[in-house]
Amino acid sequence: MSHYRRILLSILGVGGFVVLWEAALRSGLLPGNLVPLPSSIPGVFWAEVLDGIWLEVVISSLSHYGVGVAIGSILGILVGVGAALVPTFDALHAWLARLLRPIPPLAWIPFAIIWFGISAQAAAFIISIGVFWINYFTSYSAVKSVDPGFNEVAIAFGQKSFLARLHKVSLPAAAPGILSGLRAGLGQGWMTVVAAELFGIPGIGQRMMEASSLLATDIVVVYMLTIAGLYALFDSLFMALQRRLLRWQP
Repeated sequence: MSHYRRILLSILGVGGFVVLWEAALRSGLLPGNLVPLPSSIPGVFWAEVLDGIWLEVVISSLSHYGVGVAIGSILGILVGVGAALVPTFDALHAWLARLLRPIPPLAWIPFAIIWFGISAQAAAFIISIGVFWINYFTSYSAVKSVDPGFNEVAIAFGQKSFLARLHKVSLPAAAPGILSGLRAGLGQGWMTVVAAELFGIPGIGQRMMEASSLLATDIVVVYMLTIAGLYALFDSLFMALQRRLLRWQP
């Protein structure tokens, strides 16, 4: 199937879903007081924009989203690569990682409030935890899967230092896996940011909670679509960057 045909079918699928949604509401199959009409969403979105609310909450969410994703990604990659390359470090923290990994990011909310208060720093902390584990395990697995023969060849060609092999062998060979972890972390960050804001931090999540308490489901849908749109934008930009960084791949 061609790329353009796939895009066309995807657009038709979304369009068909929206038409069925609208028809179900207008025919009375779905309760109109609990589910908004798709045709009403653009007007509600525009009202949020004109009031300045949309831009305000998006900027607020982006601020701690960016900090949390950056911290979680950098630390996750550093610790994951370090554990894969240094057996002693791997052994020292292996059980600690197994102990902490199953704990969901939202379980850290009480500590986030105690340590940082109800602030953007608390939200960034919660986001960074979820992003950290994704990048940690993907980086660890990517480096571990590098063929040891590559290092042997590098040594034969004079690259005997650890840093030289790291720079010229381990990281380039593991780059596709590391970048896939970064991409997954971008999505995980958005899934966590809303939940992190539910306890009072200004942002998209708080606005959704305010709207849901008033049964303003049309506003809730506006911000659900906002998150989807922001993720699609970030993902597209990252994929373009990834293609550029991995242009050496066949």
